[in-house]
Amino acid sequence: MLVGTLKASIVFLADLSRATAIPHALDFVELAGYGPGAGTGGHAGIRLLKDLDAEIEGRDVIVVEDVVDTGLTLNYLCRTFSLRSPRSLVAATLLDRPYRRLVDDLPVRYVGFTVPDELFVGYGFDLGERHRNLPDLHVVRTPASA
Repeated sequence: MLVGTLKASIVFLADLSRATAIPHALDFVELAGYGPGAGTGGHAGIRLLKDLDAEIEGRDVIVVEDVVDTGLTLNYLCRTFSLRSPRSLVAATLLDRPYRRLVDDLPVRYVGFTVPDELFVGYGFDLGERHRNLPDLHVVRTPASA
């Protein structure tokens, strides 16, 4: 089963699903950070806004992420899913920033690209809910970084 984390992973998940010859199911979760710093990428905690529709007990599960950064969100999700007894649980991410990790031993098995600490839009990534529809990734340049 491929489990996409909404919303930014949806385009990557669709491409990954089409490229996967092994029969598989799709499902989705949505998470949100809360507490101090939640609007700036940091947060005190994580909330599950939308849970899986299907059971994962005894199934092989690949969590499909847009980006793995600190690892806090993926760690929360993996701990939550582990309690449901999947046969296996690994993660695939389009973008990876391992130098920002706050959590060790994440099950990130598949990595598209290791990227610098920049803001991306397109290919499902947004800025204020805009630009998700762009067909490829673009780095957002701010006046200070241009």
